[in-house]
Amino acid sequence: MTYTDILYAVDEGIATITINRPDRLNCFRGRTIEELIHAFKRAWADRGAGCVILTAAGSKAFCVGGDQKEMQEKGSYGTSENGLWEIDDLHMVIRNIPKPVICAVNGYAIGGGHVIHVLCDVTIAAAHAKFGQAGPRVGSFDAGWGSAYLARIVGEKRAREIWFFCEQYDAETALQWGLVNRVVAAEKLGEEARALAKKALALSPTALKFLKHAFNADSAHIFGQAKMAADGLAAFVNSKEAAEGRTAFLEKRSPDFAPFR
Repeated sequence: MTYTDILYAVDEGIATITINRPDRLNCFRGRTIEELIHAFKRAWADRGAGCVILTAAGSKAFCVGGDQKEMQEKGSYGTSENGLWEIDDLHMVIRNIPKPVICAVNGYAIGGGHVIHVLCDVTIAAAHAKFGQAGPRVGSFDAGWGSAYLARIVGEKRAREIWFFCEQYDAETALQWGLVNRVVAAEKLGEEARALAKKALALSPTALKFLKHAFNADSAHIFGQAKMAADGLAAFVNSKEAAEGRTAFLEKRSPDFAPFR
């Protein structure tokens, strides 16, 4: 596959996958998701790669979720070449790849980008990183991994706060809440991610594989909820209510959801 939306490289046993749409705050479209899945499977199959780092280009954003301009213009985020919207497949390949996935968050991790970092095994944040959800503000939601698994990480009360109020949280708050593992200076982010990856490379790959499976087993049932939630979102996304959220976002005004209460 020729990548247009991401970068992929393997060096010293570490596969680095970089979302490469900095001009759009690294938001994703169908093509982005397809390329990310391909890259993760490529790293999965590569015996020369024992750990994966997921990050993004630039210093402003890791990922701010789905490309709202694409959605407004085309009525969807686009699909893979096979005609499918494969965000669930991306979530599952991050969970299922039998190698540690370290997420290096170099700025805003909002909406669908926030869900992606939550699903990675470990998150390292630059000191200026911001975390939060935006779904209900733009007429969207993730009632699967993005909510149920988030609650396992930060607790029910905090997960509900994140979703119900769509506020943004700084890296230190994220660290206190257990949402990230470490916070480092922006210029040290890549170095810290690689240092952790090298520690993983020195360990038994079979042991790490079984440990990852063990951690995943406890929350595997969320997959069924995630599929049901995805179908619910697909049914909702072209409604007038969802359209109001997207339009308001693009027009940089507050949405008027009052008629839909």
